[in-house]
Amino acid sequence: MDRLIARFCRHLDVERNLSPHTRRAYRQDLAEFKRFLKDDLGDAAEATSNAMIGQVDALMLRRYLARLHKRHTKTTIGRKLSALRSFFRYLVRQGELAVNPAETIATPKRDHYLPKVLTVDEVFDLIKAADGEEPLTLRDCAILELFYSSGLRVGELAALDVGHLDLHEGLVRVRGKGDKERIVPVGRSACQALGRYLAERDAPNREQPLFLNYRGGRLSPRSIERNLKKWLLRAGILKDVSPHALRHSFATHLLDGGADLRAIQELLGHASLSTTQKYTQVSLDRLMEVYDRAHPRGRKKG
Repeated sequence: MDRLIARFCRHLDVERNLSPHTRRAYRQDLAEFKRFLKDDLGDAAEATSNAMIGQVDALMLRRYLARLHKRHTKTTIGRKLSALRSFFRYLVRQGELAVNPAETIATPKRDHYLPKVLTVDEVFDLIKAADGEEPLTLRDCAILELFYSSGLRVGELAALDVGHLDLHEGLVRVRGKGDKERIVPVGRSACQALGRYLAERDAPNREQPLFLNYRGGRLSPRSIERNLKKWLLRAGILKDVSPHALRHSFATHLLDGGADLRAIQELLGHASLSTTQKYTQVSLDRLMEVYDRAHPRGRKKG
């Protein structure tokens, strides 16, 4: 089965051009299913990869999903099932399987949750906390400003090169999921912070990474998240949020300010409008809080 998984991962890289993060998640999901398959088949697991795969049916997949329900959310289970569907679909096209055993398995309904966001004041306090002239502080301030100004994913931000940025026009060229490129505006404050950071680096080449670590290499998404936690503490913000919360805050504050949902979809790089619509619920909840607090006959008045 390792051979089939390796072939599938090459297909994801070469033919579908998926991001390294997505390919890694698929590989981990398939490795987890392989371990379940060996446990479920017992002695038969010593058979060849083709024989093991040929024994997978809908009943076995339901047993696997039942095991996942004990320790994973519905969203995670849905992603793992999606990985299996894609894997089996690939094997059918390659002639390794006659049918896709995951095709008839229903995806679990996702848990309803609202994205974590910072208030406008909290975002301002966060950026203000990163005010300083040290090179790494200038870098982190530029990162925070760009996150909130343009709503990038952390992986998109980490992958930026200097040449992707046009400070004169206030634009950044981003390569998002599925290798799709989009142009996103960069606000005045973010351009100023980025300009100060790049001036400190003495006009780097366009091909160089935009954000560097202290060793001079490209800053990783994990380091960006770790630095965000530091500045949240410095700002006295006790919310446990990830870099994605700044992306959520960007979208929610735009919507609160009257931006069109379709425009926000384009800025975020969402393939489907339904993905963007979750922000309408956040704004509605805030609207009802204002209503309850300000209206003489609000819903929670005594």
